[in-house]
Amino acid sequence: MLAAAATRYRVPNSGTIVAAPGTQALIQLLPRLVPISRVEILGPTYEEHEACWMRHGHRVSVVRDLDRIDRADVVVVVNPDNPTGRVVAVGRLRAVASALAKRNGLLVVDEAFIDVLPEATSMTSDLPPATIVLRSFGKAYGLAGLRLGFAIADASFARRIRAELGPWAVSGPALRIGEAALRDPHWLAETTVRLQSDQQRLDAMLEAAGFTVLGGTPLFRLARHLEAMKIAERLGRHGIHVRTFPRELQWLRFGQPGSETAWDRLSTALSGG
Repeated sequence: MLAAAATRYRVPNSGTIVAAPGTQALIQLLPRLVPISRVEILGPTYEEHEACWMRHGHRVSVVRDLDRIDRADVVVVVNPDNPTGRVVAVGRLRAVASALAKRNGLLVVDEAFIDVLPEATSMTSDLPPATIVLRSFGKAYGLAGLRLGFAIADASFARRIRAELGPWAVSGPALRIGEAALRDPHWLAETTVRLQSDQQRLDAMLEAAGFTVLGGTPLFRLARHLEAMKIAERLGRHGIHVRTFPRELQWLRFGQPGSETAWDRLSTALSGG
């Protein structure tokens, strides 16, 4: 499995990869491995990062740009961002990692949604010092319930993560299915083409329903509507879950429908049917 992940993610040494039961498990684990620190998270972003670091007593703030991290011990960047789709260039992240390394800091880059973007967007092929990259398996391969993700770090930190996870952290079926998928280049290539087409289709559907599409990735779209909360409630009555945002009440995040029936159901719900 780790050899397959190393090949897929272009990691030179499979000993620097740790398999985990999903990236969420890693997000919850990392704050336990770091002394109490000043943590700055590039946001708005996936709020579990903030919640998990705060839960373990770290001093956490969310910043809007990477120019405001001069005092941080730990910097967290979700790349591409969830939910906005913002992408921070690898060169910029390397500069942040270099600055953090000089003060014994740590850069955490969550690449959970990066699989359907160009490979050059990822940091995994040439990991800088003081950096941990998280990769999710299930999102791009349509197998989120499988619970499989990876941390990529220097060998020493990888051993610490492995020890904290303990033995048998990932189920046998997840390891076997994950390895088969990671070794199948056609699976991801075909999925990427389909998702790019679906992205255009979903954008058009949302705009026809009065939304302004703000961004996202081929795996999800972020859109704004003045009545977003009412629409989320209506979609819920149709059995359609969308992500809402307590700090941005006009935002909704839509996943891609998985079948023509699901597309029809979303269209009907958006039209008020």
